[in-house]
Amino acid sequence: MAAPASRRVLGIALLALAALYTAWFHDDRHAAAALLVFALPPLVLAVPAWRGGRRSAFWAGVAALFWFSHGVMTAWAHPQEALFAWTEIVLALAVIGASSWSGLQARFGRR
Repeated sequence: MAAPASRRVLGIALLALAALYTAWFHDDRHAAAALLVFALPPLVLAVPAWRGGRRSAFWAGVAALFWFSHGVMTAWAHPQEALFAWTEIVLALAVIGASSWSGLQARFGRR
């Protein structure tokens, strides 16, 4: 079935986002605050999303809209951080797609 695969993709994308933020902000002057705001939410959502938690998938999708917007804004305003920003954009889109997959499949799938 597609639901378990989408949960795995969601969990992996969330863990990848947490790793990305850890690498991105490791030398930042306010690294602890940045990791608390950016790396902790996807890390906290990853395990329940992997296990199929509907609430965690919903909140991951909502947070991914923020992550997507942050990536676009950073790619536009800080070209020196473009690699991190574009990776964030791609991972945010993966989170949105994976968190929405079961709903899209239920709505548009074969009956």
